[in-house]
Amino acid sequence: MVWPGNPFGDILRVLEERYGPLHPPPLNGPLEMVLWEQVAYLADDARRLLAFDALRSRIGTEAGALARAGKPVLTKIAALGGIFAELRAERILRSAAIVQMDFAGDLSRVPELPLPKAKKALMRFDMIGEPGAEKILLFCGKLNVLALESNGLRVLTRVGLVTEAKSYSATYRAARAVTLPLAGMPNAQLQQAHLLLRRHGLELCFRTAPACHSCPLAPACPAASPPLRRNPDASA
Repeated sequence: MVWPGNPFGDILRVLEERYGPLHPPPLNGPLEMVLWEQVAYLADDARRLLAFDALRSRIGTEAGALARAGKPVLTKIAALGGIFAELRAERILRSAAIVQMDFAGDLSRVPELPLPKAKKALMRFDMIGEPGAEKILLFCGKLNVLALESNGLRVLTRVGLVTEAKSYSATYRAARAVTLPLAGMPNAQLQQAHLLLRRHGLELCFRTAPACHSCPLAPACPAASPPLRRNPDASA
């Protein structure tokens, strides 16, 4: 892809060379994206996909089917996605109830609402704050600015493009000014930027003990640790 000729675009260009084209999870519509977040906790993508596939194949992802499934069955499926399975089953049931009562059983039209209303609607669901709502709208093809999640945001703070604030929400909003140069680019390219930054945060730019020795951004990264670059065995 052709990225902007600025520091942000330079980072994405390097990451694309490292990871190649990436693809989002195979999700169909906003409700499945909500369920993707709720079905697992502190789980890697493989385990999250295992739990989600079980939900989709055993019950389905329509609000009515989820409501009929009941808490015990949902808890067993949520257990495939890690800890707090009972709590996550309750969240799935609440999501199904919201869709049935307030959206006539169908969440698919929410991305068509004006952006503030669409975000507000999605943020009613457990585990979906402002970043999560914007990510859903981005991957529904309805957001023309870059949405970020925690891994991607961490990368941007580490390389010095975003100043970390006292709260996550403030840091997230600070990132908006940095990512504005991408506004108006094709939605597919914005999705790719999200995926590249997330992948880098997951694979190298760990929250603790980042693997700077393997990072293609390290030469220009103010947070890079020379001791880690000399130690190829450092890991998260």
